[in-house]
Amino acid sequence: MKNDLVNRPNVPGASYGKRAPSPLPELCACAPEEALLRLEASRSGLTEEQIEARLAQFGPNEVTHEKPPTWYQQLFHAFLTPFNAVLFAVSVVSVFSDVIFAAPDDRSFRTIIVLLTMVLLSTLLRFWQEFRSNKAAEELKAMVRSTAAVLRAGMDRPQEVPISTLVPGDIVYLSAGDMVPADVRLLAAKDLFVSQAMLTGESIPLEKHAVPPIKKIQPADASQNILERETACFMGTNVVSGTAVAVVAATGDATNFGAMATEIVGARPLTSFDKGISKVSWMLIHFLMVMTPLVFLINGLDKGDWLQSLLFAVSVAVGLTPEMLPMIVTTNLAKGAVMMARRKTIVKRLNAIQNFGAMDILCTDKTGTLTQNKIILERHLDIHGQDDLRVLEYAWINSYNQTGLKNSLDVAVLEFALQHELVDKLKHYRKIDEIPFDFVRRRMSVVVRNGDNQNLLVCKGAIEEVLPLCVSAHDQKAEATGGVASFTTDMHKEVRRITRKLNQDGLRALAVAYKWLPSEDRTYTVDDEKDLVLSGYIAFLDPPKETAREAIAALREHGVSVKIITGDNEVVTRKICKEVGVPIEHAMLGKDVEKLSDVQLEEAAERTTIFAKMSPMQKSRVIRALQRKNHTVGYLGDGINDAAALKDADVGISVDTAVDIAKESADIILLEKSLLVLEEAVVEGRRTFANIIKYIKMTASSNFGNVFSVLIASIFLPFLPMLPIQLLVQNLLYDVSQVSIPWDDVDEDYLKQPRKWDASGVARFMVFIGPISSIFDVVTFLVMWNVFQANTVERQSLFQSGWFVVGLLTQTLIVHMIRTQHIPFIQSRAAMPVILLTASIMAFGIYLPFSPLGAHLNMVPLPLSYFEWLIGILLSYCLLTQLVKTIYIRRFGQWL
Repeated sequence: MKNDLVNRPNVPGASYGKRAPSPLPELCACAPEEALLRLEASRSGLTEEQIEARLAQFGPNEVTHEKPPTWYQQLFHAFLTPFNAVLFAVSVVSVFSDVIFAAPDDRSFRTIIVLLTMVLLSTLLRFWQEFRSNKAAEELKAMVRSTAAVLRAGMDRPQEVPISTLVPGDIVYLSAGDMVPADVRLLAAKDLFVSQAMLTGESIPLEKHAVPPIKKIQPADASQNILERETACFMGTNVVSGTAVAVVAATGDATNFGAMATEIVGARPLTSFDKGISKVSWMLIHFLMVMTPLVFLINGLDKGDWLQSLLFAVSVAVGLTPEMLPMIVTTNLAKGAVMMARRKTIVKRLNAIQNFGAMDILCTDKTGTLTQNKIILERHLDIHGQDDLRVLEYAWINSYNQTGLKNSLDVAVLEFALQHELVDKLKHYRKIDEIPFDFVRRRMSVVVRNGDNQNLLVCKGAIEEVLPLCVSAHDQKAEATGGVASFTTDMHKEVRRITRKLNQDGLRALAVAYKWLPSEDRTYTVDDEKDLVLSGYIAFLDPPKETAREAIAALREHGVSVKIITGDNEVVTRKICKEVGVPIEHAMLGKDVEKLSDVQLEEAAERTTIFAKMSPMQKSRVIRALQRKNHTVGYLGDGINDAAALKDADVGISVDTAVDIAKESADIILLEKSLLVLEEAVVEGRRTFANIIKYIKMTASSNFGNVFSVLIASIFLPFLPMLPIQLLVQNLLYDVSQVSIPWDDVDEDYLKQPRKWDASGVARFMVFIGPISSIFDVVTFLVMWNVFQANTVERQSLFQSGWFVVGLLTQTLIVHMIRTQHIPFIQSRAAMPVILLTASIMAFGIYLPFSPLGAHLNMVPLPLSYFEWLIGILLSYCLLTQLVKTIYIRRFGQWL
């Protein structure tokens, strides 16, 4: 009988999920061996021929939604902005007014060309920057491949293989910290708890079983939610504790994660920065929606030429449209991502760069982040603090035989034992069972059988978790009782004293305990971890990273305070803090945090530097408490116990050696060991924010001023103050002058403090600075009208040419006036690209009325005496702007 797997058509590269529903419900309803039979798989794994055939049939284990967008998708996305929609709508109007309904002699494509040039300029620049940053990120992501432990035919034990190569029928091994690599049917499970929050939003981990607790196999129930099946685990979920062996049932788009990917990944909550940009964008769009009809009506009623009035109103709408805003925002963020990529740092989410700039508190785990995570086993001591090889032997038995979360401490034990040639001596122990590690018990146990057919339980874990389980201790002085003595109060105090001394020396100590059991082949549980004999303790050294002190000092100089949130004990953490230069103000333990209400924790979190003995949920509580106090919080971690905090933080930072769930939860992944990149990221984030806010404030204030100028001119002039095509060309030139803003320098004093989005500041800035340009526009009107006698319809070209030049030059100069709170050109100079581009645009604007192109735009050469007035107007404009800037800073305490 052919099963479902072989009945599916063998179409190379086709997506499994698109051809047939997942077989998981049926596989969950049958016994493990029957599930293997249906998938044509075995517990020893698939052969190379089977793997190749199934890869060709089902394709790689990748979710389509997560793949990087193609270049044409990125180009289309860059085009889709509300501002391009306005320009495109205006272009359609121009097609009808300038071409279709125009007289044959009056037909002109000039307006359409200018409008489309604006659209192309904004779209192509945005696309190029996004394309570059995505390409750099993908190149780095290729260096951080997610793997899964897989057993295949011919392998002695499971080996790590890229997740993308998994196929239905593969045998995978799961342990704490692993991301589930595909939809799988469990074959064996031991104390397995899985978090399905990624798929269901439920934060409480679910216990999973290879065979449901009800010892009967139930028929498939189509009404039951597949995510509720106890015998299945799903792609994208993560193992919290325990171990399991499973067979892959579905991969790629055929998984539940693949089916839900659009909903899961696409709905990222908006940050205050996202909301601020959107609020300003729609404010300006609403502004032009009100002003455009008003300008149209005033000019139509006053001049009587409704077509020209319509074209002029449409051109004003274009002038009010900040069409370069999406490009400026994207370019700034992408530029930051490319810079970070050069430092071997993956930016998974562009907005994380801006959040770095706003960050004022960095919370960090200790092990592997501040420390090198090159853990060395330094001591193996009995209860009196003397070297004891027996303690090392028990520790090796525990570390070697566990299949769960094998961390760097276990690796250190195994390497040390290998150097002391203990392995051959202890290999006769045969593993019977294990009680996996979890972050509540903070210990793990294995049960082995020796050559005398006795079972031995060896427990290794945190001192304070293991000691309460001990009723006796191994003591060589107690010869009368076989070297085992009752664990007295005095002995307990001695143990505490010795381990505290180890901690003060910067060593992390774990307790090792054991007990002999009857020879039974049964399942062992946490209830068996009692009445233990304390053998002694093993102590590890994990020195701080060389760059930690320098990085923390640099962060402090930039207004970012550092807090340590660790599962380790307080004494070791204090020692590390002193070595890396973290000032210790106050310390709290996880048990103290647990007693506090949310309000009490908010107050305590602000004044506490060290949080020790913290559980994953307690870490997350501290992050949220700080956020409620209006802090922007970053979190640096690499373990499974850091995943929740990484997700809750405004900026989640991990390292390439982190467990799968930590890397998945992070916004930024460091590929190099140096922590100095953190300070560089903070500075880059603030530089990014500064250059974005420069453009927003320039555009908002300039547009606000232009509206007043246009309204005044429309009411009092017998002709249009500027022809529609002239207004469009002026706006195009101004847009070009803004292109270099992402590459501008930022004042050092601005970079010293965290920068957060403040939408009210934009509106206030617009009202204060915008009318300044209107004052000098009115001055220009009066000069052109009275001094140069450009006060009739016949001489309107001179008036329009004069205002064109003043308007363009004042708008371009505003770039230099607004970019700094200091005196421009004297105390603060723009970057060379900004200087060259703005100077070029100003020079071109002055030249345009004298050029053949100017003649096509109905412009006329300006008299020499005009330039004397021009210099006076520009100097006065700069002086008044600087004066208002000084008043504004004194009153509100900020500029950008």
